[in-house]
Amino acid sequence: MLNAGVLGAGHLGKIHLRLLNQSDKYNLVGFYDANEANGKKVEAEFGYKFFHSIDALIDAVDMVDIVTPTLSHYDCAKKAISKRKHIFVEKPITNTVEEAEEIRQLLAEYKLRGQVGHVERFNPAFLAVKDDINAPMFIETHRLAEFNPRGTDVPVVLDLMIHDIDIVLSLVNSKVKNVSASGVAVISDTPDIANARLEFENGCVANLTASRISLKNMRKARFFQKDAYISVDFLEKKCEVVKMKDAPQNPGDFDMILQNAEGIKKQIYFDNPEIETNNAILDELETFADAINNNTTPIVTLHDGTEALRVANQIINCF
Repeated sequence: MLNAGVLGAGHLGKIHLRLLNQSDKYNLVGFYDANEANGKKVEAEFGYKFFHSIDALIDAVDMVDIVTPTLSHYDCAKKAISKRKHIFVEKPITNTVEEAEEIRQLLAEYKLRGQVGHVERFNPAFLAVKDDINAPMFIETHRLAEFNPRGTDVPVVLDLMIHDIDIVLSLVNSKVKNVSASGVAVISDTPDIANARLEFENGCVANLTASRISLKNMRKARFFQKDAYISVDFLEKKCEVVKMKDAPQNPGDFDMILQNAEGIKKQIYFDNPEIETNNAILDELETFADAINNNTTPIVTLHDGTEALRVANQIINCF
């Protein structure tokens, strides 16, 4: 078992603490929080050991789970790596691309493992259809949330849209050629609603919308590719796969057949895979343990996190 420690005991940090404590792949040593009053409160309520200094915690573990505000990710990661500890960093990876690049370089120099917490990669609905998504040419995502003061210190692009940016980048095997976007600050000092269009060198186009001032929550993505349409509902954990193939010579009474202007006939059929229930945060943490133990590449690398941040900043710079 890997000895693990958590930096940050806020809303998400407490979830990480609970799951690491449950996991068979980690031994939760304890946590550090810059707010001592909060640290003592969490220790008293849940029984996790509160370390009074960040150095003491890092020295006591093999893996550091960084769940602090984004502005401190760089300093926390740099300190952990310098003490030769593996790092799990919540998204976004750091505050700037330059910081992310430096962390990546340091991690490589020390031959350590690192993973970024883009948790939607572990969403069971996405996992169920991921292998069906091949060379998508048009992607549309909507990530809408009701207003919550937590997270409004950063634009909605870094708060919400970055999840979909990472998903899109993981599926499109091509470089981003052009970015255009618009955003509006309604309640916060930074944009609360944004729309972005990503154009890739291979011709794929992704249209991403994110809002944190909606009346209802929504997290959906649709993928269009040759002979297939795939939708993923990240919130409801549902998916739909609609495929087309050449129509049989003698279709059955209930076969769905389409014929285009050239007379080519296609059969539409549904191929909806089974969705296996999971805990996405636990899965991302435990697959990281596997990567450390087996010396393999984590599922969401620091390179992935850096590229998602790079595109997110390109979007923000359009505003």
